Amino acid sequence: VQLVTSGGGSVQAGGSLRLSCAQSGYTSNQDRCMAWFRQAPGKEREGVATIDSHGTTFYASSVKGRFTISKDNAKNTLYLQMNNLKPEDTALYYCAAFGDNLCFLMARMVRYWGQGTQVSVSS
Repeated sequence: VQLVTSGGGSVQAGGSLRLSCAQSGYTSNQDRCMAWFRQAPGKEREGVATIDSHGTTFYASSVKGRFTISKDNAKNTLYLQMNNLKPEDTALYYCAAFGDNLCFLMARMVRYWGQGTQVSVSS
């Protein structure tokens, strides 16, 4: 299983970025819960958003209303649209896949990780 993350960058506060996560190696990639996590320097990795096989989404309170998680099953790609970015959103962002369709905002429950992509927001 391979998760390849892209789309990070540097923006000013109030700006937008979209992260992508291309997935490969699954036998049935539509049956898993997928998620985005992030980790700021000196902090633990935290869950940002999840999406299950039915398209049901869940967001951390810190990003709700500003971030949108989505997926394109035909392209095997997961997305995170981030709007109205704030300096506190600065972190390494990771794509994640769980072992089944149960979703958690807990890093220890993740089965597969993509590489991190840096998001930096300046004030």
